Amino acid sequence: MQLAVLQPGDIPVPAYLIQTEDNTNILIDSGFPADFAVHPPVLDGGLRIEMSPDNFIVNRLNSLGLQPNDIDILICTHFDADHAGGHQAFAEAELIVQRSHYEIARQSELPRFAALREHWNHSSLRYRLVDGDVEVVPGVELIETSGHVPGHQAVLLRLPETGAVLLAIDAIPLSSMLDPETRWIHPADMDEAGTRASTLKLVKLAERENAALIVHGHDAEQWATLKHAPEFYC
Repeated sequence: MQLAVLQPGDIPVPAYLIQTEDNTNILIDSGFPADFAVHPPVLDGGLRIEMSPDNFIVNRLNSLGLQPNDIDILICTHFDADHAGGHQAFAEAELIVQRSHYEIARQSELPRFAALREHWNHSSLRYRLVDGDVEVVPGVELIETSGHVPGHQAVLLRLPETGAVLLAIDAIPLSSMLDPETRWIHPADMDEAGTRASTLKLVKLAERENAALIVHGHDAEQWATLKHAPEFYC
């Protein structure tokens, strides 16, 4: 699901919905807050947010016939504004985040965490803190990938027809960053060594799983080639 676009560059801001055979609904990330559609801030680097009210996560789910209380699990890859701005809408879900990220983000005064703390640290939210690589349900595994931020997590899916799909999120946001030694380190990557190590971890994981697809978190060129809801991979 596309929740916004960053300009220049048509950079996608996605979230992902997984629906299992036993009717469990798993959401990965929640995009920007609803008010960014009306009063979008200018982000670091001069990036501009293009977002309509229909793009807010609750409205995007509504277009698929789902309400927030239909979401059983919300996987929180990390708490940057473009990933965690809608979390407060999911009080009925279990939110899963790496313990290291949750603890650092709650204590940090960095604007990337503090500015939207009210959205992802709302008193109504119920978190499960995990440590390292963890299977959420059969076929859905969290992959700890610190570097972009401490405790960032990617997601490995094992789909019955498509095969393994790796959602790299912001650990490898562009397909041009697959070489851990030469890849560009974005100014938003907090730890260069960790970023390179997590890139290597994901590349090796994709090779080991014979992944059919590595989905990069903000790759405009790749995004145009992917299926978008209501289309899906199975």
